[in-house]
Amino acid sequence: MTKHYVDNKKLYTVLVQYKREVADRQSKDLYPPPIPEYVGLCILQIANKLSTKSNFVNYMFKEDMISDGIENCINYMHNFDPEKSQNPFAYFTQIIYYAFIRRIQKEKKQLYIKQKSLENFILEGSTMDVQQGDTFSYPININLDNEYMNDLVASFETKRVKENE
Repeated sequence: MTKHYVDNKKLYTVLVQYKREVADRQSKDLYPPPIPEYVGLCILQIANKLSTKSNFVNYMFKEDMISDGIENCINYMHNFDPEKSQNPFAYFTQIIYYAFIRRIQKEKKQLYIKQKSLENFILEGSTMDVQQGDTFSYPININLDNEYMNDLVASFETKRVKENE
């Protein structure tokens, strides 16, 4: 039998115990206990391992993706229902996966905004009348013909059109 990087049975047992403690403290009007260290370690391991998968590995903002995934797991840990599932590994993996997707979408939107701003700046700069005696010159030799950025802008604008229909 192969050893996995997260022991799903142990994670399940620790989560069940934690949920009991949370319920017990809520009944006494107390703050919930801190998240068990083992659960935090497992969430971190899941997020780090998922970030090495081929569809996430080459992003420059990988640390932000991991942080978003961990934050989402902590925020939605209370939704894990041991009566419905005995697989917290899959539950947390799914949360982290969608956090990664949301971060990628946010970053692409920011990249789109930066690209459009740059295009507008260059367009406005090239059409402005330069008055006699002005020493400020606008960047004329910037090449905006970048296949990746053109594809990103086109896909982003196509998506916006479809959403508005």
